[in-house]
Amino acid sequence: MSLEKLSELVEAGEAEETKMLTEQLLRDGTDPLEMIETLTKTMAHVGELFARLDIFLPEIMLSGEALTEAVNVLAPYLEASGGREIKGKVILGVVKGDLHEIGKNIVKLILETNGFIVKDLGYNVDSLDFVKEAEAMGADFIASSSLMTTTMPRQLEIIEILKSKGIRDKYKVVIGGAPTSQLWADKIGADLFCYDAKSAPELFTAILADN
Repeated sequence: MSLEKLSELVEAGEAEETKMLTEQLLRDGTDPLEMIETLTKTMAHVGELFARLDIFLPEIMLSGEALTEAVNVLAPYLEASGGREIKGKVILGVVKGDLHEIGKNIVKLILETNGFIVKDLGYNVDSLDFVKEAEAMGADFIASSSLMTTTMPRQLEIIEILKSKGIRDKYKVVIGGAPTSQLWADKIGADLFCYDAKSAPELFTAILADN
């Protein structure tokens, strides 16, 4: 059994087999950090296949479930070794009035495999809850997704709440979702527009490095 096989199982969306192989590789002495690196590359590849329409939502979600199984097995080993660099803390959710969370789930998985701690608030999240959870977590990022033009103003609302509380500068506010754009991010004063899931870790890391 090998890291190549692990990659194949995740890409194929074989969750139970992925979990079993991850456990076996750990027993055989495989470095957990090497496994995370393999999983990260695998999900980046899956993301590229999805972007090219070579695979569709059901396939990428199955890969995500398989990835979650592997990450759940690896997490205690990574934390125990102190080998997993924490790049940043993220509050993530879909804004109030919007129930579409598949893209958000993919972003969460990819961020987590790249060293970010993510608290997922789910969907239909009140704007004030984003702020409250960020304060409780000591987050670096508040990231919200909107998949409908009618819910996009909720992203502005998050920024307005931060301003009203005098804590706007404490957080990097990230927006994403199909109808959103760099133009919208600039208009509402967001720090970052995340245009696709696979680019999220690089974009999040770069904006932290700039400060």
